[in-house]
Amino acid sequence: MDERLNQYEEKMQKSIESLENEFAGIRAGRANPHLLDKIKVDYYGTPTPLQQVGNISVPEARMLQIQPWESSLIKDIEKAILNSDIGINPVNDGRTIRLVFPELTEERRKDLAKDIKKKGEGTKVAIRNIRRDANDVFKKMNKAGEVSDDEVKSLESEIQKLTDKYVANAEQAVEEKTKEIMTV
Repeated sequence: MDERLNQYEEKMQKSIESLENEFAGIRAGRANPHLLDKIKVDYYGTPTPLQQVGNISVPEARMLQIQPWESSLIKDIEKAILNSDIGINPVNDGRTIRLVFPELTEERRKDLAKDIKKKGEGTKVAIRNIRRDANDVFKKMNKAGEVSDDEVKSLESEIQKLTDKYVANAEQAVEEKTKEIMTV
């Protein structure tokens, strides 16, 4: 493949990775430690990722347990969870914090599925914008005499193949996450 296309393929790949990271934060009624990835705890005045201040385990299918390295952090961890958007109240027993995930209602599952689809559409738009940017660059190179008309056609054809591939990847990720959410 033409090395001029590599930077665009990397951008498309990053769009897919970003989508998958967003999907990791959407809960499917099961406990997933990745839900806590974006939560930061005030650790001696420094916002620190929750994973770095305690051990996160999954003792049951619908429960996360957080065991802080320092017991003095328990209140800060509880506060960080309450201030986050995960929508689950932490249960604090003085040594550990438990998060119990309720079963998802049918309505909530449908809302999550819509949200997943919207995020997928956003990713596909981003991928198509990368294609447009690449095509613009190729046309400018042609006007400047750096590449021939045939090379532009070839590059445009290659970038279209990449676009199709990554749009299909986004659709597959949406389909898999929707299936996961809708499975009771």
